[in-house]
Order: sequence, then C-alpha cells, then structure tokens
Amino acid sequence: MAAPSPLLETRGLTMRFGGLVAVRGIDLALGSGEVLAVIGPNGAGKSTLFNLVSGLYRPSAGTVHLAGEDITGLPAHRIAARGIARTFQTSRLFGDLTVIDNVIIGMHARTRTGVLDALFRPRRARAELAAAAERAEALLGLVSPDLLARRHTLAGTLPQADRRRLELARALASGPRLIMLDEPSSGMDDRDTDALVEDIAMTMAERPGLSYIIIEHDMRLVAALPGQVVVIDYGEKIAEGPFAEIRRLPRVQEAYLGHKATHA
Repeated sequence: MAAPSPLLETRGLTMRFGGLVAVRGIDLALGSGEVLAVIGPNGAGKSTLFNLVSGLYRPSAGTVHLAGEDITGLPAHRIAARGIARTFQTSRLFGDLTVIDNVIIGMHARTRTGVLDALFRPRRARAELAAAAERAEALLGLVSPDLLARRHTLAGTLPQADRRRLELARALASGPRLIMLDEPSSGMDDRDTDALVEDIAMTMAERPGLSYIIIEHDMRLVAALPGQVVVIDYGEKIAEGPFAEIRRLPRVQEAYLGHKATHA
C-alpha cells in the first residue's frame, strides 16, 4: 500500500540575499496531523525557512508544495487562503482591539462580507459577524478559558503568555490545514511554557488532522511535542529524527555548544 502524499513538501528550498545563502537546499515533508519541530542556533535560517513556506519571501531555488499543489512564490495572502497560518517571533496582535476582535480578524480569509455588503446588506453582515463572534468564543475557550473570560479586554494589556495564546487562537481562526508557530514560548517562564505545551496538546487533540511546524529554542517544549525534529545550522539541514535521538548527535551538540561535544 502506497504511503499517503505529504501535506507539505519542500524540495531544495534555497534563499540567497546577495552573497549570503540563508537557507540552502532544504527538503521537508510533513503529513496531515503531524508535528515537526525546527531547531537550531540563532541565525541558522529557521525564520527564513518559515518566510519561504508562508510566502513572505520568494525562494531563490527549490519548490514548496501544499497537498500536491505547487505554491512556490505565491504571495502570503494566497498561501494563507490555501490553509497555512503562522505566528511570528514578535507579537503581531492589534493591541488597541479586544481579544475577541483579534480572533475575528483571523477569519478574514473565510468570510464573505466585504465593504459593499456591510453598506448595502447590513442584515447579512450582522449575521456573519454574529457567527464569527460565536466561533471566536469557541476557539478562545479551546485555547484558554481564561482568555475567553477576558474576551472584551484590550489585547495590548495582556501578559506575554496570554498574547502567545491569543496568537494561537487567531491562527486557528483561519481554518488552516497547517499552523506554523515561530518561537511560541518566547518571553515565557517555565510555568508558562508548561501551560503552553498543554494548550498546544489540547488543540492537537481537538483538531487531529491539523499539522504543525514549530520553531523553538526551549528544548523542554520540543521534547514534549510528538513527531520529528529537524535541526538547521548555517542554513542547512544537519539532522532529522526523534528528539531523543538527534539531541545526542555530535554535530547537533556542536551546533548548539559551539565546540565539539565530548562523550564519556
């Protein structure tokens, strides 16, 4: 029996900035419902890889396929409409809007009401907005009951951990097939990171067909995630496999420690 085709596949993905090669020939494959963690030292090319897959950058070489469709070089909004949602290292929330409004904004690719509809078909616009608000509340409840309770709070007043949770809820709001989380535990302490692991696990259980790619520096979070780990250093993939195996590889230890690992 043939293996199912991957949801996301990159082949030879490369990005050059002048004479600098930020990402070099990276191959990835991720199936529906799978989780892939991408790790590596600062400046390794992890965020550049995310930008290539999500359409913020057009690759210098290589291809990106989503569910068999070649999406290489498509603009970010068209890739988002095909089912890829992402977060960023730094918060991209609308701080002067409420928690629930930020989630509703995440649904823009799935709503039909435009400016003319809002002006000339107010009943239809109100109905769609009411449905969006109901769905947003359900997503907030899934990610964090505390966020649901504070849905009318301004997003800019939330602590860092809750901002990260809100970003996850907003990514889910677009109805994606794949979510890309860029350092979701950034700025969190150990307690908040443990809570984030539980939040992610809960969303995985509720959305079993949803796939994740996660860039992360906190190895406690990476170790808690199911699935494979890819290690990138100087723009190249240097290892791939379960975390318990790749963490022991001398080249992986050298990439993180900056010197050759010693072994007993």
